[in-house]
Amino acid sequence: MKTFIPSAKNIERKWYVIDAAGLPMGRVASQVATILRGKNKPEFTPFIDMGDNVIVVNAAKIVFTGKKLDQKVYVTHTGQPGGNRETTARQMMDKNPERAFRLAVKGMLPKNAIGKQMISKLWVYAGPEHEQAAQKPEKLEIKA
Repeated sequence: MKTFIPSAKNIERKWYVIDAAGLPMGRVASQVATILRGKNKPEFTPFIDMGDNVIVVNAAKIVFTGKKLDQKVYVTHTGQPGGNRETTARQMMDKNPERAFRLAVKGMLPKNAIGKQMISKLWVYAGPEHEQAAQKPEKLEIKA
């Protein structure tokens, strides 16, 4: 008996659209990361990018549970001495909700070249409209 190993030409990629309005950030991000990684497919292989394309709309209406809006801090560094910059989740959601969601998903993907390929298949929009209508994405319901 031979073991089946899928190759890049055998992979069928679907398009999904997810409405994130009113859903918790972590729950939606973990489901999106699972789809981007391809773990929802029976032929999942860890060393191959098996994932589908995901469009997330209404990222500005996503919610945080508990006190995370004020207590969660995003830290960046400018590269200069003393260049730490801190932003709370509330400030990030007001200024750039797409970036906040993308960072949440990126943290759940592998930290290597395959992870970079996976995150490139994610499109996030603050409002209800998206530009990928030509791909005919399927609507996917996330369980909250």
